[in-house]
Amino acid sequence: MDSSFSSSAAGLGAVDPQLQHFIEVETQKQRFQQLVHQMTELCWEKCMDKPGPKLDSRAEACFVNCVERFIDTSQFILNRLEQTQKSKPVFSESLSD
Repeated sequence: MDSSFSSSAAGLGAVDPQLQHFIEVETQKQRFQQLVHQMTELCWEKCMDKPGPKLDSRAEACFVNCVERFIDTSQFILNRLEQTQKSKPVFSESLSD
């Protein structure tokens, strides 16, 4: 399920609150899984030269650094988007006036 479904369902007003909450929780889970997948793919390509039975210390340090930078960047982007949303009027509210 994507966020457009939950947005349109929320706009109907007749949606069961438990169902709406369930959809929101599942959407958050899906987004989290997508972030983990992106992070795994990015860091694997960046840090893994040749797969072996054990990680060497260089690859391990690279993975740790990559994950930390990915999390920092994701948090920065989310904070920036949140600030942008707060500073702009919501389009749907301006239509209802």
